[in-house]
Amino acid sequence: MVEHDALQTTREAYDAVAPTYAEMFRDTLRDRPLDRAILGVFAEAVRESGDGRVADLGCGPGHVTAHLAELGLSAFGVDASPTMIELAREACPGLRFDVGSMTALDIADGALDGVLSRWSVIHIPPPELPAVLREFHRVLAPGGHLLICFSASEDVSRPTQVFDHAVAPAYRWWPDHLATLLRDNGLAEVARLVREPQPDDRRQFRQVQLLARKAELEAV
Repeated sequence: MVEHDALQTTREAYDAVAPTYAEMFRDTLRDRPLDRAILGVFAEAVRESGDGRVADLGCGPGHVTAHLAELGLSAFGVDASPTMIELAREACPGLRFDVGSMTALDIADGALDGVLSRWSVIHIPPPELPAVLREFHRVLAPGGHLLICFSASEDVSRPTQVFDHAVAPAYRWWPDHLATLLRDNGLAEVARLVREPQPDDRRQFRQVQLLARKAELEAV
């Protein structure tokens, strides 16, 4: 099967910068209390809804996967970049990391209590995002939670905007539009955290973190 160009481009781009990326973002949560707070809320919600089984999709070098494990979750990571997965395994030898794609996850239906997608959907071309959200819904157990993080577009009339990402082609999303896509794919918004640009941010975009939940019982 021929891989989609966007996936291959993203994989190759992150393979090329993996060691630098891992070094830059290794301690990123230390200086981001709001990020730690929403991850804590996510972890609590996941523990309440099941056994704490969580996939960190687009895990990169594994530092956030490790943080989830420290919060008491049974967390593992998935990333399209084999080099990122190698670095994650070296940094966190006690955790599981797999090479994979969000468009076709090697995870059974309803196997997870939580899915984390932390700035990984920004590399999904807009026409393909609904299929990815359907995959998130498929692997979540009833009542499971999704935490999805992305950069916000600035114009409600433009629900998606391309931006100049340092590594690979990327997109920003109008928050309400992405929340609607979540709802259309069986994931109801629970809460959102919007972080305004800070002086030391590389790009002056709002950062959005949406917490959503799969229904306990699906409509027949």
